[in-house]
Order: sequence, then structure tokens, then C-alpha cells
Amino acid sequence: MAIFTSARAVLFDLDGTLIDSAPDLAAAADQMRTGRGLPSLPLQAYRPHAGAGARGLLGVAFGLTPDHADFKQLREEFFDNYERCMTQRTVVFDGVKELIGQLRARGLPWGVVTNKIGRFAEPLVRGMPLFGTSGTLVCGDTTPHAKPHPAPLLEAARRLGLPAEHCIYVGDDARDMTAGRAAGMPTVAATYGYLHDTGQIASWEADAHINSPLDLLHLLPKV
Repeated sequence: MAIFTSARAVLFDLDGTLIDSAPDLAAAADQMRTGRGLPSLPLQAYRPHAGAGARGLLGVAFGLTPDHADFKQLREEFFDNYERCMTQRTVVFDGVKELIGQLRARGLPWGVVTNKIGRFAEPLVRGMPLFGTSGTLVCGDTTPHAKPHPAPLLEAARRLGLPAEHCIYVGDDARDMTAGRAAGMPTVAATYGYLHDTGQIASWEADAHINSPLDLLHLLPKV
């Protein structure tokens, strides 16, 4: 039985929720290691940190935190590497294509709200056929604030022409749930992406969680 009976649209996080970009993100960071004569690290080392972007990937590759003196310079190098390879290995998670097809069949518009900045999110989305039916893309630099601030979610709802309470937000990180609650949207935690410790989810206070993309359909009305 649907629990989000008032849902009229679905908004999604991007990385770790709709797409698996971890292989390209990891490759961008690992290239920096091998270019400095350090041994390559396996994808499994990077994957749990992919959702944290440069902060997470550089943390794995070099043990750096954002307050390190070299972080900004290395982050720009990481960005340049990622920009060159970001569509080489990135794929849509299994079940996402079918999920989007079902949302459309039910008359539910959908969109993307990501902290990935437009420099990367826009060309990535343009290059993947799945996103041709997306109603909106709100990036990490679209509004003055990124998640966990509610501003990006509220902007997405505005673009879809709907009150925030009639949109639900699906993501794979605690900040997604925080942003959704602050925006007044029901929230759904996705456990199938980069999350390596599902025990974390209880502290996120999501309204529901799903173990695969298609599980979301059981929570939505058949419009």
C-alpha cells in the first residue's frame, strides 16, 4: 500500500541514487596517486566515499582533509581528471530505467537535485538518455546553498510548479534526509548505492527506505 498518497512528483539525488559514478570518481583520484608513484587502490576502497565527492575521494587517495594546505590545489587537479573521464564508466543503477518508466506511466513528474556542481552535472546528464524526461536539474551551485540546506529542493519544487509537500525526495546520504525534512518533503533513503553501513540509516530519520530502485513504486500512488 502506498504511504505517500499525496505525492505528485519525485525528486532524486544523483550519484549513489540514480547513477553509479563511483568508478569514474575513483579513477580520477587514483590517477593522481599513480601519477605520483603511489600504488593504485582498488575501487572498493573508494566506493563508500564516492558520495562525498572530492573531499571523500582525496581523503582515501591521500589521507587529506579539506583544511590541509594542499587540498584546494589537489581538488582542482581531481576536478580536471574527473571532467575528462566522467562518462567513461558511469552507469545507471539496475532498476532505475524501469522505475522512471513507471513514474511516467503513473503521471508523476521527476527531477534531480544534486550537490554536484553544474560544471559536471549538466554535461553528465545531457550525455545519458535516461534524463531526457527529467523535469528539472538543480545542481550544487544552482542556488546560494547546497544540501543539507533546503533551498535546492525548494527550487526544484518551484520549477515543477508544485508545493514542496507534494514532492518526495530520494537520496543516499544523511544530508539528503536533512534537506528534505527542512523543505517539508517526505524523504526516502536509498540503501543500494554507496552506503556501506546500513546501520546508519536509523539516525537519518527518513520516512521510508528502499533496498532497490523499484521498491519505491510500492510507496507511491498509482495516478
